[in-house]
Amino acid sequence: MNNILRLIGRRLIALPVMVLGVTFLVFFLMSFSNIDPAYQALGEGASPEALEAYREAQGLNDPWLVQFGAFLAGMIQGDLGTYGSNQASVATRVAEAFPVTLELTFIGLFLSIIIALPLGVLAALFRDGWPDQAIRIISIVFLATPSFWLAVLLILLFSANLGMFPASGELPGFFEDPGGYIDRMMLPAFALAVPVAGSLIRIVRTSMVEELDKDYVRTALGAGIPKPVVIARNVLRNALITPVTVVGLRIGYLMGGAVVIEVIFNMPGMGMTILQGVQQNYPTLVQGVVLVVALAFIVINIIVDLLYLLINPRIRAV
Repeated sequence: MNNILRLIGRRLIALPVMVLGVTFLVFFLMSFSNIDPAYQALGEGASPEALEAYREAQGLNDPWLVQFGAFLAGMIQGDLGTYGSNQASVATRVAEAFPVTLELTFIGLFLSIIIALPLGVLAALFRDGWPDQAIRIISIVFLATPSFWLAVLLILLFSANLGMFPASGELPGFFEDPGGYIDRMMLPAFALAVPVAGSLIRIVRTSMVEELDKDYVRTALGAGIPKPVVIARNVLRNALITPVTVVGLRIGYLMGGAVVIEVIFNMPGMGMTILQGVQQNYPTLVQGVVLVVALAFIVINIIVDLLYLLINPRIRAV
């Protein structure tokens, strides 16, 4: 227990350091933007005096480190700045868009696990047999399929030709309209899940094969314990340690892919928000989106690390 608490403490101590580093990097990169926030807020018809007064009031004339400190203080209070001529809140816009991206990410992750786990286990149990060979081909095809290309194919097949799943339109709440929510999420989540499922199939298969070759499996089978019991109670649990770690790393890929998929399916998530920020020259909006996605990736991976500690007794003993 003391080892677990010590390891958890290390992760939690590292969290604010990583958050500060990501915030500094994002703010530093966005400071190179040549867009003047004063022009955005007041319009190009504003007088030089009004523009200068706005810059002074907003601290835009302060040294860079002072501006970063002010941004950091605002971020801690939930203020990510404003954008546009109407000075809309970046935090409010991100708070509306981020749940959509997060939902799409985890639905895609859930689908990839549902696809990969049984196929990976089946391939390992029938190692070098025809099921294994067929599943290997499937995993290679999945890996070689780009999410954005698959998304377009799914739209053409199911939405345009069969009319089964909508490719655009409003995203209803799950509790308000579960059927409509699932219909709207199905195609983008599946397009997002397929490449990740391809890699997870291979990882699950490899972990299962390594575990099945260990001495304790042969000993248990020799003692008369049924093979399904050995696999369910011991082999599968031990073999999933590596895939759990890989799943944590894939969350960042899924979140980045979700940003692209959202644009293809016209979903009101972080992808459409960052696209608007780029198209309409809103650097503060782009900064807010990038920062929140990066911080979410850090926090999610910290959580995955903690789960990894709980399921891996060898790490807990360190």
